[in-house]
Formats: sequence, C-alpha cells, structure tokens
Amino acid sequence: MNARTVSPVDDDALAASWHEVMGRYHRLTCALDRALGSAHGLSSSEFDVLEQLYTHDEPKMKMATLAELVHLSQSALSRLVSRLEKDGLLARNVCTTDRRAMWTSLTDAGRRRYEEARPTHRSTLRADVAVCTADAAFTCDGR
Repeated sequence: MNARTVSPVDDDALAASWHEVMGRYHRLTCALDRALGSAHGLSSSEFDVLEQLYTHDEPKMKMATLAELVHLSQSALSRLVSRLEKDGLLARNVCTTDRRAMWTSLTDAGRRRYEEARPTHRSTLRADVAVCTADAAFTCDGR
C-alpha cells in the first residue's frame, strides 16, 4: 500500500480521531467561555484577541493580521473588536499609509483585563488539557 492509498478502516480511524479532537476543542471552548465570561466578562475569542495584542512585539497590529492569528473572518473580527472597543479595551485607527487598513491596539484597560483574565484562562486549560496524552494519535484519557 503506497502513501496515497488508505483503507476504509484507516479512513474510519482517521474520522474518529478527527471527531475526538473537534469534540475536545468544542468542550474546552465552552469551558473557557463559561470561566472567562463569569469571572471577567470575556468570551474565549475576545480573550484570544487580547492575548494576541498583549504578546505582539509592536504596540499595534493590522486587523488583517489579527484575523489570521485568531482564525476569524475579517467581518467576525470587526464585530468582536467593535465590542471590545465599546468596552474601552481596544482602540482602532486608520492606517496613515494605507487608508484601507485598520490598526488595533490594547488600551490600558485592555492590558489590565488581559492580565486579570490570564490566570483563569490558564487554570481552565490546565484542568482540561492535563488529561490529554501527547502522542501522535491525539488520544485523551478520562474523557
């Protein structure tokens, strides 16, 4: 059997692994949404945007770059950033060299909210992800 030929059993195992990974992803996203929402008023996607901006080398980032990093469409990111901007956590500015592009950056309040929410995010990850083994099959124990 060459690398391009896959038996139906292999296809079924591959699909089962995919469903397991996606199920864990969705359960973890829900757990993060609950924990971050109740403690900090943030969704996991909003936290992800704050984290990308907080850890970025520059004080601002183009919206198109941010959309790629957080795996959102530009329109979905624009709506999310509008909410964070309304809450005073982000600022948006038109790029002076390319008026089609927008920059976004954290405000001081956004930095503080990220710093407050980060321990909640990490403890939620630890509680859920710690049961996963690191093998190539992405198998998980106990869930």
